[in-house]
Amino acid sequence: MVIGVYGLGRFGSFWAKHLTGLSEVVAWSRDASRPTPEGVRRVSEDDVLSSDVVILCVAISAMEEVLERISHRIPSGTLVMDTCSVKVHPSQAMLRLLPEQTGILATHPMFGPDSGKDGLNGLPLVFSPLRMSDEEIDLWRTRFSSLGLNVVEMTPEEHDREAAYTQGITHFIGRILGELDLKRSPIATAGYRDLLDIVRQTCNDPWRLFVDLQRYNPYTSPMRRDVHQAINVMLERFDSIEIPGRYHGRDS
Repeated sequence: MVIGVYGLGRFGSFWAKHLTGLSEVVAWSRDASRPTPEGVRRVSEDDVLSSDVVILCVAISAMEEVLERISHRIPSGTLVMDTCSVKVHPSQAMLRLLPEQTGILATHPMFGPDSGKDGLNGLPLVFSPLRMSDEEIDLWRTRFSSLGLNVVEMTPEEHDREAAYTQGITHFIGRILGELDLKRSPIATAGYRDLLDIVRQTCNDPWRLFVDLQRYNPYTSPMRRDVHQAINVMLERFDSIEIPGRYHGRDS
């Protein structure tokens, strides 16, 4: 089995390297300056699309354009996976644009180069089979589990609803904190250091990923309204507190 990784951006390079633990991995990137991950063989676009399994590591907003351009070049019987951080939009695009004889598995590795820097053990991978046999589903569930991943099977709709209030809110708050330009401090508490870690994990990702996460998940708009409302409630509650008069000590 040859796994082809289509796209060697920050996540694509990270994922391709880890997938070498499953099989031979080849990769292609439109950016020739992107380094080839250790253990991965660089090939042409046609060659990567001829792999037994094609894993699309492209931006959410680029999925439809990429699928329209490559769908007729993928051989019959190929299994195609995406790795997008939202699931309804790319799932619908793959089902609509890929040929009927193409297998489809929607995935979302819930980690990246920062959160996965110490290894994959125990990290979640969302697993949404769309066009696969039961045997293939079991096989890929086992393969991902062999990497130490916690494979979580759910529908694209379930994923997006839940992710809006887990990943979506984390990236939203992380970007807000990033705007504050918070600094390290010798008297920082553990909680403050955790906040800096959130900023590092979210703001190291491309701005396009943040925008796509918010734009293509239909459940992030209500999440942002809830965050805005919660901030207003806390400000109103704080402003309504009566401050007691100053204590001047006992009368002499």
